Amino acid sequence: MHERLLPASPNWYCSRCSDVNSDGILGFGAKNTIYLLKVTATSPTVLGELNGHTERVSGFAFCRHDGQENICASTSDDKTVKIWDIDQKALLTEHSVHQSIISAIHWSPVEKGLVVSGDEKGIVVCYWHGRNDTHSFFPEPRTIFCLTCSPHNENYVAVGYKDGMIALIDISKKGEVVHRLRGHEEEIHALTWCPEAKEEALYSLQEDNTDSSNGLKDAEVGGYLASGSRDQTVRIWSTARGKGVMTLKLPFLKRRGAGVDPGVKERLWLTVHWPNGRPSQIISSCFGGELVAWDLIKSGKQKWTLLGGSSDSQNHSRIVFNVNSLCLEDRELLISTSMDREIKCWDLALLECCWTLPTLGGFVYAIGFSPVATGCLALGVGDNMIRVWNTLSVQNPYDTKTYWQGIKSKVTALAWHSVKEGSLAFGTDDGKVGIYDAYSNKPPQISSTFHRRTVYCLGWGPPIPPLSFGSGDRPSYSLYSCAGEGIILQHDPWNLSGEATNIDKLIRDTNNIKHKLSPHTDLSWKPDGKVLAIGNEDGSIEVYAAPNLKLLCSVQQHHKIINALRWHHPHSGRPELRCLLASGSSNALVYVHDLCSAIENPSESPVLVTEAFRSLSGHTNKITNLAWSPHHDGRLVTVSYDGTAQVWDVLKEEPICNYRGHSGRLLCVQWSPVDPNLVWTGGDDFTVQEWAVSKQEHVRPPKSRRRVELEKKKVPQKKTKKKKKAIGKGGAKVEENEAPIGEEEKGAAGSGLDEGQSYDEDEEGGCVSISTETNKDVCGAEKTHNGGKSFLAVKKDVKDEKKKEKIELPLKKRKPRSILPLSTSMDHRPKEELQQDCLDLASVTHAKGPRRCVPGTGEHIQLGLFTDREALFQMFKEEEESHVEAGHYDSMMYLRLWKGDLIGALNLATEKGELTDHLVSLAPMAGYQVWAKTVESYVKQLCMQEQFLKAASHLVSVHKLYEAIGLLKAHQLYREAIALAKARLRAEDPVLKDLYMTWAAVLERDGHYTTAAKCYLAADASFDAAKVIAKKGDVMSLKTAANLAKIAGESNLSQSLSLRCAKDLMLSQDWLAAQDILSKQDTLLGHRLQFCVSEMLTRCLAHTGVVTWSLTSMHAWSEPADEGFLAAVCRVWKNVFGLVPTDLDEMRALHHQLRAIENPPATASVPMKQLLFHVALDVALSVLSQLLGDWASVVEELLRAVTRGFEAGHFTLMTEMCELLLPQGMDSVEVYKRRLMKDDEESLDVYQSLEAFVCYQFMYRDWWRHSCCSNTNSHSTEDMNGQTPVENGDPNHETRTTIQSKDQDVEATVRSKGSVGEGFWKILLSEPHANLQATQRAIEDIQSRVSLLVQHHHPQEPQPNLCPKHSESFPALVVQVTEHQKRIAAIPDHLKKYPFPDVLECCIVLLYMNKHFGVIPRHVCVEASSLLVRYGSTSSLHKAWQKLTL
Repeated sequence: MHERLLPASPNWYCSRCSDVNSDGILGFGAKNTIYLLKVTATSPTVLGELNGHTERVSGFAFCRHDGQENICASTSDDKTVKIWDIDQKALLTEHSVHQSIISAIHWSPVEKGLVVSGDEKGIVVCYWHGRNDTHSFFPEPRTIFCLTCSPHNENYVAVGYKDGMIALIDISKKGEVVHRLRGHEEEIHALTWCPEAKEEALYSLQEDNTDSSNGLKDAEVGGYLASGSRDQTVRIWSTARGKGVMTLKLPFLKRRGAGVDPGVKERLWLTVHWPNGRPSQIISSCFGGELVAWDLIKSGKQKWTLLGGSSDSQNHSRIVFNVNSLCLEDRELLISTSMDREIKCWDLALLECCWTLPTLGGFVYAIGFSPVATGCLALGVGDNMIRVWNTLSVQNPYDTKTYWQGIKSKVTALAWHSVKEGSLAFGTDDGKVGIYDAYSNKPPQISSTFHRRTVYCLGWGPPIPPLSFGSGDRPSYSLYSCAGEGIILQHDPWNLSGEATNIDKLIRDTNNIKHKLSPHTDLSWKPDGKVLAIGNEDGSIEVYAAPNLKLLCSVQQHHKIINALRWHHPHSGRPELRCLLASGSSNALVYVHDLCSAIENPSESPVLVTEAFRSLSGHTNKITNLAWSPHHDGRLVTVSYDGTAQVWDVLKEEPICNYRGHSGRLLCVQWSPVDPNLVWTGGDDFTVQEWAVSKQEHVRPPKSRRRVELEKKKVPQKKTKKKKKAIGKGGAKVEENEAPIGEEEKGAAGSGLDEGQSYDEDEEGGCVSISTETNKDVCGAEKTHNGGKSFLAVKKDVKDEKKKEKIELPLKKRKPRSILPLSTSMDHRPKEELQQDCLDLASVTHAKGPRRCVPGTGEHIQLGLFTDREALFQMFKEEEESHVEAGHYDSMMYLRLWKGDLIGALNLATEKGELTDHLVSLAPMAGYQVWAKTVESYVKQLCMQEQFLKAASHLVSVHKLYEAIGLLKAHQLYREAIALAKARLRAEDPVLKDLYMTWAAVLERDGHYTTAAKCYLAADASFDAAKVIAKKGDVMSLKTAANLAKIAGESNLSQSLSLRCAKDLMLSQDWLAAQDILSKQDTLLGHRLQFCVSEMLTRCLAHTGVVTWSLTSMHAWSEPADEGFLAAVCRVWKNVFGLVPTDLDEMRALHHQLRAIENPPATASVPMKQLLFHVALDVALSVLSQLLGDWASVVEELLRAVTRGFEAGHFTLMTEMCELLLPQGMDSVEVYKRRLMKDDEESLDVYQSLEAFVCYQFMYRDWWRHSCCSNTNSHSTEDMNGQTPVENGDPNHETRTTIQSKDQDVEATVRSKGSVGEGFWKILLSEPHANLQATQRAIEDIQSRVSLLVQHHHPQEPQPNLCPKHSESFPALVVQVTEHQKRIAAIPDHLKKYPFPDVLECCIVLLYMNKHFGVIPRHVCVEASSLLVRYGSTSSLHKAWQKLTL
């Protein structure tokens, strides 16, 4: 029927929604329809569709057996499985065994008639087509995502579940699970079998490297199984051994500018396919729509090859859902469907795309051919996209480009610019108007003026006032838009950001109209741009002359809303036809008016036109669009809600042909601009179809049965309206009742419901559901004439009136269904026959010989009630057979029960799944065994109905307590299971503990930590209870967990949780609560001391710029005192924490406890609060060491406390720590030196480093002092082209030298003890340390050069601006590094162990101070210069000191 067709998009998120047979026929589910495509290596052809499902198609599969390639099966959300013949496009059979939504289907490649399907409740149904037999299995209580039948074993079916498990079941053993394949962590999206049964080929690739035989004989049949999961892996399984042999992780391919994050799995669908004849290759989808071919026997890490790698445009742009393969003409082809709404065909040999078929994901609201670019057809679709189809392409018959940027709503109107190539205007469902440049990748221009409702139509025409005013530059065309609120706006295409104008003002002013204008619904400019026709909501058509829009005539022919207006084309050979205006409305009539006289000879007053030039009737529903043929005179095509397109000969007023290829309502139509025989139509079936006028078999539209039925239903409506006259409702016809403007809208655009009733077109979610109410009219889909309604709305009113009428009638009790319908019906015969029954009964009762009739059977069944018991039982038997035929099994069971056949009644109810509480209560009458068996059957029935609590209660009634508990547990009713177990089992029963532990694990996984802790406590697992409460990680949870652990005797856990809680409190600066939680743990005294020092340290540094946060919750003892900081710490420890300094054992224990705390090196990224806490640990250790008399440790720990600020790049912190810990400066350091052992070289090295850092901070303070004194502060902070003289590559320099404000500089000057002396410089200018630092700096420089060398030669990341020196080579650089490492190895270890200030930095500062202040002895300057010459080889240092020596 059609030539070309763009089908609806394949449904998303289905494991097997497409399949291809050996003849090259591809079938796929789209909405509730199955489309059939003929696939070749060059292009596809749509053959037709299979209609019958009422909801979304969820699965599709072909029969794989010779001679039956035309048979296929489909599943749907309507819970049916249908078998089809694609040649006849007819339904063969179906079954509705599933009670839940079906999620998977497959036709067995081995068993000829076997169709296996699975649903979301875990039920697997095997249906044997031909013998109409079904069997149901329940292998696992899990949600099925996919399944596939084995091509090697007719009884094996692999089932993939939502939780990531795969079950291999044997259907010959009632669905027994042969293997449970575990490894995936999330839902299984696809399963596929290896085409070969043998498994030896991949033994070398097993993950576990076990013996390849493993109990298997050579050539034993098993078959590999591949699975794709949402966890981003493809796994290969050995079904013979029931274990995984290979795991393939998806590669992250950066093909496009905005790649897909592999960590975000909401949009991931991983399908896999194993092509026939390729046992070592599988195809899988990837993150962003790529397809990759995996070579399973290829060595190395990269086992995959990208399909379409030669061009990004070949790949899908969104995730792929289904992949199928076939072999045609010695070419192996692969078919893929994707979220990007494209179907692609690939050549497996070349791994290149052969062709692409675009599909549509919404109503096709508008189509239009470009008047400039011949053959370019624009499609406005309800999936928020515009497509431009080059229909004249020779190489690709479906050459389509998609536009989506800036749209974000259903595209309901389109209009090509008349002369500007590529300029395409569009209107949307949310009132937006924009212009796209079809030959540019730029986003569209959007008008700043939005309509309040759906845009109905767009048109390009000459500008009218006020846009036409002025003599300057102005556009030759304006864009006009008409929308649901009934107004027409004029947009300036040169300035869409400007405000659009409502043309109603111009119409009022020009024509002196005072009354309210009827809401506009459509517009059409005459091709010469001189006349504008406007259709209105009341059915009138007004024709205006441009540019001032003077009313020429008004057409009062239609009586309902105008949906479409079109002028005849201007290039007709008959000039009189150029003024023909065709119009279609909701009354299903098409009128053509000749307005030649009104246009060419206008009168002073508008002309009223009430007669049509031609009337075209035949459609049975509203007209939605129409188009004149550009190749003929007076030939028109119209489309309607009746689902057909009609071609008319307007001049003869005759129909030519009727097209019925669509399966839904038609919304738009266009005649081909190049072929007079081709017409294009689009509708709410999500398709655009090209069809030939000459090939249609029908001439007129089909007759409407619904309209005939509607006329019959109108009869009682008139009667009810007469009744309502008395109460003031009026007796007007339904069509004349008024409705609010905008409640009913034009066509399907802007309807209150989604397209396809409830078909979800959301880009994120894809195709999710289709409403079962397929025959329900779209609410708000009609536009009104004088507030009138469509005839479908009339039908609804009739139903409403009937409902009201029924309510007024007296309510009657419904008579119950008779349990003896046959015998009862015999008592409603004529009187003669009833009297004959009396005679027959009398003869039977008093006859002594053979009876003429047998009571209770046949025609005398009613007499069985009046004779003996044998006749009564005979009557019961026939009544039972009648009930079975009618499906009234409950009545049949009661009859059996009445005649004493209780067991028979129970067996029948069990067989039919019709057991009730009443029947089960009667079962004990037949004995315990029957009762128990009946209860078990009833439990299974209740489980199928998801009444698990009731099922468990019935098990308890027959003393099957453990089974009842297990049933509740299996369905995750843990609370009820525990209640039952605790009430009926002994407290020490292990089942009870198992329930608590199982439920606790589930609760813990779901984040219900408190309830999980209760379960653990009940199961005597206090440790687990404390751990699970602490999982939340907040302070309250940690405190509760610590207290719980302490109560339960878990002291170690309690201590760790208390410490963790205290640290969180410390970070929030709640020192009171931190000490409180620690005080409850006697063994954490050492940590309490550290917290004490940290609090005191924070309090002391609050006014120095180091601590920038507010201090609230602090102890009174942390207030700074006049005594030294270390002395204050000892005092607080003694008075507050009860520390006895003379108890050396306790001191050692505390020192050991604090030593065990990890104290990592400081870095610039460590937060200040945490950094101070680390410093506090060093200070606490130094105080304890001082109390123990270990002065070597004291100096070492003081060094760590001082240098943490240096290492973190915080000079102020280092300075303040020197002030607190060494208040007398060098004198304090000298005190510690005197206490050291003179023969302890390591301790002296530590002392030297500490001394150097004290001198280092004094050096800068002395510099700032001289700067302040000489008023050269600005000169000291910026010199030598804006660089400080100590900028030598030290990353910590900037912070150390610029952090101090002017006030701090003055304060430093006051605190300093005069100028530094010669001994001061001698400490800092240490040549051994200079040598070490220079060597380390040289190694770092070489490593950076190696990095540049690698970047320069990297093929993907060239760095042309960072090219290394041409003379450098990688081996030469390696040699240099080796030499420097040897030099470092020769340096003594004690120099490398402890930190030391940068010697060359000190040399530069020294020379700078000497140059500007002249305070440094000459020989010290000479020494500094000498060190710089010898060790200042790096470029930054060399540049800095050379400037100072000039």
